[in-house]
Amino acid sequence: MVTTVEKVKEMAMAEADSGQELTDGFHLVIDALKLNGITNIYGVPGIPITDLGRLAQAEGMRVISFRHEQNAGNAAAIAGFLTKKPGICLTVSAPGFLNGLTALANATTNCFPMILISGSSEREIVDLQQGDYEEMDQLAIAKPLCKAAFRVLHAEDIGIAVARAIRAAVSGRPGGVYLDLPAKLFSQVLDADKGAKSLVKVIDAAPAQLPAPSAIKRALDVLKSAKRPLIILGKGAAYAQADQEIRSFVEKSGIPFLQMSMAKGLLPDTHPQSAGAARSTALKDSDVVLLVGARLNWLLSHGKGKTWGEPGSKQFIQIDIEPKEMDSNVEIVAPVVGDIGSCISALLDGIDGKWQAPPADWIEAIRSKKDANIAKMAPKLMKNSAPMDFHSALGALRTVIKERPDAILVNEGANTLDLARGIIDMYEPRKRLDVGTWGVMGIGMGFAVGAAVETGKPVLAIEGDSAFGFSGMEVETICRYDLPVTIVVFNNNGIYRGTDTDPHGRDPGTTVFVKDSRYDLMMEAFGGKGVHVTTPDELKRAVDEAMDSGKPTLINAAIDPEAGSESGNIGNLNPQSVVKKKSA
Repeated sequence: MVTTVEKVKEMAMAEADSGQELTDGFHLVIDALKLNGITNIYGVPGIPITDLGRLAQAEGMRVISFRHEQNAGNAAAIAGFLTKKPGICLTVSAPGFLNGLTALANATTNCFPMILISGSSEREIVDLQQGDYEEMDQLAIAKPLCKAAFRVLHAEDIGIAVARAIRAAVSGRPGGVYLDLPAKLFSQVLDADKGAKSLVKVIDAAPAQLPAPSAIKRALDVLKSAKRPLIILGKGAAYAQADQEIRSFVEKSGIPFLQMSMAKGLLPDTHPQSAGAARSTALKDSDVVLLVGARLNWLLSHGKGKTWGEPGSKQFIQIDIEPKEMDSNVEIVAPVVGDIGSCISALLDGIDGKWQAPPADWIEAIRSKKDANIAKMAPKLMKNSAPMDFHSALGALRTVIKERPDAILVNEGANTLDLARGIIDMYEPRKRLDVGTWGVMGIGMGFAVGAAVETGKPVLAIEGDSAFGFSGMEVETICRYDLPVTIVVFNNNGIYRGTDTDPHGRDPGTTVFVKDSRYDLMMEAFGGKGVHVTTPDELKRAVDEAMDSGKPTLINAAIDPEAGSESGNIGNLNPQSVVKKKSA
């Protein structure tokens, strides 16, 4: 019996004999991506997309092969955040697709533009549920978890499908898109000229969305009425790359500002208007809050509760490109809908000579609280004890970033993440990458690889030992591509702490890892450099040496197993049992 693929091959050979120039689905996918300025692919090779990766590499694209699709997807997602072009993740069907789907859903939640391209089983077999290789209705599964999902059945539709995926990923509020490519599609043959004409170069994929003049006037009127105004800059503000406009508006207005973790560096954390070290006071005592690309989700206590002081004491102004975001938790008295660059420029134009800086007593209250908190924290950061605690270790790394402001910081963990957010100052935009909106663990090595590939900058990944376990095998990927990534694993022998026990004495405690593990030796197994350190001074020296070398390095930083608190700063989200059962 002659298969469909064999028939296609026979047709291709016949047309080739006639002297006609041909192309196929493989090359059309590659040509469509390249036509739209996409040059990097992250993925895991295998049936049915192995040759797509090989051909893409042969055509000059950079193809970074990972050990797990979720990590490849995270790399693609952060590539989208850093470049404002959709990052591409390429996976095999069924289980590989599902692995990549986690990253796709996370990208959509975080508003990172990303396209997950997966090979899939043939529709006629899937629809009849006849048991094809890795049979799964991937399109149906992906749809609820991304902005858009498309399936391509004919090679002449590849160009339009890639164009639609790009536009969906980056327009409006960015997010993830799924592109389903059945195996049979790749070997479909077209006349080369016809194939070239089927490709689409996307024009103005993310057009500016100008705010209504009435919305700008309303927002300015509310700001002018404020006695204790506050600006909160979110991840969306960093993504917008309207850095100069944002800085000009903040400085011209004179309003104190807070930066959410991935917005840190839009203005230096050491800027005189930064209220970062007085966060609780700024949130509780402010009366008008301007949200710029920040959502009132759980990370900001939904805009209510004791974090925000007395109920009804706040007025919120919100800038967002998504109208449905307004009033999601509390009333927004001045919604401004549009892209952040256009909205901030319009607000900046509206600050005229009659603008008055915030009252001096509000500025002084922020400054005083900030100075007190910084002074209180300083001794904790300067200790040079062994074993280290989180504060002393992060104090050493704080100095590293101060001396290397151009380096990209990747950060995940529980205590490792929560404390680093407040301790490590950032000085440039889009240099801090972390777990984002969902707070998921496992983004570390994918983000580190994506950041290194897309920017060429040195990367410092600060990982809790638990968080590192989700993606740690990608140290082989980092070594294989010789990327300038330095990894610091805060090793306190477990999740939160390494001190739990099994009351029955049978097994380790549920949060405990192998005592005194040597993650640095794991790095050496793949040709990278491993270092074991026990004091902040040793840690600082090891990180400096690693980043100076530009070579893959993993530093195992021994942290006191007693250090750390359950769930870090979000322990309130972890329900506690109040029932005491008798032993059997």
